Amino acid sequence: MTVRRNVTPRASAALVLTALLTTSCTSEEADAGRSVAKSPPATPHGYVEGAKEAAEQQSRLLLNDPTSGNTRVLDLVTGKVHTTAQVKDAVRLGTDGRFGYLHAADGTHVLDSGAWMVDHGDHVHYYSAATRDLGELPAGSQAQIRSDVAVIAVTDENGRTVLYDRSKLEKGRIAAPRTLRGTYTGAVVPYEEHLLAFANTGGTTELVVLDRKGERVASPDVTCEGPQGDAVTRRGVILGCADGALLMRAQDGAFAVEKIPYGKHVPGDERATAFRHRPGSDTLTALAGDDAVWVLDVAERTWKRVDTGPVVAVNTAGEGSPLLVLEAEGALHGYDIATGKQTARTKPLLTAGKRDDIDGNAPVIEVDRSRAYVNDPEGKRVFEIDYNDGLRIARSFDLDVKPVLMVEAGR
Repeated sequence: MTVRRNVTPRASAALVLTALLTTSCTSEEADAGRSVAKSPPATPHGYVEGAKEAAEQQSRLLLNDPTSGNTRVLDLVTGKVHTTAQVKDAVRLGTDGRFGYLHAADGTHVLDSGAWMVDHGDHVHYYSAATRDLGELPAGSQAQIRSDVAVIAVTDENGRTVLYDRSKLEKGRIAAPRTLRGTYTGAVVPYEEHLLAFANTGGTTELVVLDRKGERVASPDVTCEGPQGDAVTRRGVILGCADGALLMRAQDGAFAVEKIPYGKHVPGDERATAFRHRPGSDTLTALAGDDAVWVLDVAERTWKRVDTGPVVAVNTAGEGSPLLVLEAEGALHGYDIATGKQTARTKPLLTAGKRDDIDGNAPVIEVDRSRAYVNDPEGKRVFEIDYNDGLRIARSFDLDVKPVLMVEAGR
């Protein structure tokens, strides 16, 4: 097995969960009309206690088999696999870029992947540290978790939301949360030092902007029937609605909202209700029923439906990259987003072979700036795909567990 090296550009990349950082990183100051270098700081710029800084992205895959409870962390730089907490009966695995959240009926287990990045706008810091088991949040399998650099918002199935201090989690401790008043439909999304939410008010659902104390500071005059699905992009937050989506963004110290309609009637079972994309990308994907996928170009404010045939999973890196669709026969297909035409196809990757043979959670496609990853639970493998080279299989990782649940951290 070869080691992945230098596959992630070092250029500045927008990162959803660190977009609020505004720390200055200059190393010179003006003195009597001249630029004079500062004295070396007591600690190096970007220093994080207990972590190593790297020149390249330090991606890791978090993997879990709900039946056995076995959990693994696959380091994509070294190719090494690490054992971590045993979590049985998990129904979902999510991540905010660093922390993994294993959702089970009796609580949500939190894992620190030990890989993350910090975007300062003109440059990026990549970090790695030891993987840590942080314990459980009292949030059941239906809880929705959203995060930014400061807070983690956890909304339960009854719409109650609590906020956790993310800095405490970074230090290995789950601190007591703060509870927001009222109840909310869907996830409460931290964004630009505020919280975006659909509040349940007098039997109706209303889009609101809250401060970090939970006080309402704005209530945009816009409707969103059946809100479901959300994603944070460089251009703002996308919120799914029955007739399309809303784009909510910070603008001149206020919040502006814009509708991006489908442009035609879309049956309920074909609407986009869960978005997949590469963090930092403005191109979102979603299932459009059983036999097609949606592509939402946030920059252009347009939807495109691509007819593919029976779909298992979809994703894309955006910005001219192919649309990646894992189809029911088990192969990964590449499509040109502009034309909707298929451009590449792999051999079947799934041991199960057909979508109807998949028991429980379907495989997923995780995408970063140069590679895609597809999990084959029955084959106990993960495939690394070079999507810029005709969907070439760059590496495959053989595992000692079934990677039924998978997310990529460190992006």
